Amino acid sequence: MTGKYRTAYCGDLTSDDVGKKVKLAGWVHNIRDKGKIAFIDLRDREGLVQLIMFPKKNPELKASLKNCSLESCISVEGVVQKRKSPNPNLKTGEIEVVVEKIEILSKAERLPFLLEDPNVSDELRLKYRYLDLRRPENFWRLKVRHQITKVIRDYLSSIGFIEVETPLLAKSTPEGARDYLVPSRIFPGKFYALPQSPQLFKQLLMVGGIEKYFQIARCLRDEDLRADRQPEFTQIDLEMSFVTQEEILAVTEGMIKEVFKHVLGKEIKIPLERRTYADIMENYGSDKADLRYDLKIHTYNANNSNQKSIRYFYIKKKDLENGQSNRPFEERLKRFIDEVKSVQWQCSVTLVQKSHETKNNYILYQTNESATIKETLPTLLENLAEDELVVVASGEHNIATETLGEIRSFAGRLLELAPPDSYYLYWVVDFPLLEYSETEGKWVAKHHPFTMPHHDDLELLESAPEKVRAYAYDLVLNGFELGGGSIRIHDAEIQKRVFKALELSETEAQEKFGFLLEAFKYGPPPHGGIALGLDRLVMILTNAESIRDVIAFPKNKKAQLLVVGAPSEVSQEQLEELKIQIKK
Repeated sequence: MTGKYRTAYCGDLTSDDVGKKVKLAGWVHNIRDKGKIAFIDLRDREGLVQLIMFPKKNPELKASLKNCSLESCISVEGVVQKRKSPNPNLKTGEIEVVVEKIEILSKAERLPFLLEDPNVSDELRLKYRYLDLRRPENFWRLKVRHQITKVIRDYLSSIGFIEVETPLLAKSTPEGARDYLVPSRIFPGKFYALPQSPQLFKQLLMVGGIEKYFQIARCLRDEDLRADRQPEFTQIDLEMSFVTQEEILAVTEGMIKEVFKHVLGKEIKIPLERRTYADIMENYGSDKADLRYDLKIHTYNANNSNQKSIRYFYIKKKDLENGQSNRPFEERLKRFIDEVKSVQWQCSVTLVQKSHETKNNYILYQTNESATIKETLPTLLENLAEDELVVVASGEHNIATETLGEIRSFAGRLLELAPPDSYYLYWVVDFPLLEYSETEGKWVAKHHPFTMPHHDDLELLESAPEKVRAYAYDLVLNGFELGGGSIRIHDAEIQKRVFKALELSETEAQEKFGFLLEAFKYGPPPHGGIALGLDRLVMILTNAESIRDVIAFPKNKKAQLLVVGAPSEVSQEQLEELKIQIKK
């Protein structure tokens, strides 16, 4: 590397460079001025190196040192030498650079927070995100994100996919969340919608004969936020023609295998495990259960007169040992119980720990104690060793099961049951085509109204819609839904039957999806696809706490982009151009 400001990166220097004259550029991470001798830790994106200088022997260095402050941007020239006292905790710990010349490229004012301070609030970090990005872990996460997208592009291109961009200014369509709307200046009173996904456009591409499409797609949804959700996010979006469900799963598995291999250096075995929706819900209470730990849900089959289901799972010593947590168990248990207590459950919940004296077991937590649970506990405790736990829920079967699914998730996270640096990928298939909405008083699509019903269940569409499975599938990684997709309906008669089951009139269908239905009059091929969350994938593979940590400029919990102060008011002239009046 040769250039005006640097000939090498700080973090790339090694003992092989001893004796070489180098130019370095970066930010002042630390200064230690001892009078006769001074040290600066210089940091760039590749790492940190120690600079050593003797200001009393060099007046120019002394003057520069006085003007230097933390996070100032500087360039230096000097010679690499061996350190007398190596630092084994530093990548460049065996060497240092004897500085001959310093140029202060720009001086930093007093910082709003210290980069190494772990207790800086999220709001402050996001307001000064450009400083927060200087933290080595944040650069590393963005680099991993780049590597993942590069691997995906290379893999999909190698098997015949082409990347196609779809519009950001489009039509508002019902996709489950609120749209972000953009007013049209040319057509006053009309609005574009920013895409919640490229779903309809990628299906139009299949009608257009593209056959193998992908896009690293920007998507926007105006919805409430949480740790793994942002108003704008990125999907790895795929669509294919003339394919079956199994072929789509195979393409996706090949892509994920390449990501794990080239980014993490890990091999995953494919094909991945397939679990049906009915199976995963019954045994784990969630369609995105973390299967790195067991905690399978069971049913207590004793006769009970109130017709309630009693469902339970055990937390045994082997589960605790597999996690290999360094935190004391008592501390983890308290956090777990506090989390369970913080939720208003829809059924009775009991947590019991088997004590040293089996006749006096510890009721750790209980809501709405019932005689049924009281009678059940002695039997359930027989299978527990000392200090092991049983978690019991009593109520309507599905509610009790889903309640335990949520508590099971708390247990895995707060008791730290998952083995460290472990990954468990699997497919959930055979989702229901429809689900009944109590709010709307009718059947609604589980995924979207263009999802293909399972051929074996078509005859049940009118008589028993709750039993109809769909060619729909989700990919789950470590308890997160990484993505999902489906085979789409291309047969007009099947589409009419599905619309009828959804009580969607021809007029409503035309109003909501008219342009797609029009395209489907002209020979649509059998097609299907999948969309995976890129932000979520990067979050999991870098062990980040939130997807905010893997996005360069994320929004806060109120959907504000603090680094630039958005959203913000606009001028009266802009509003008048758009024929918009703000109502106060």
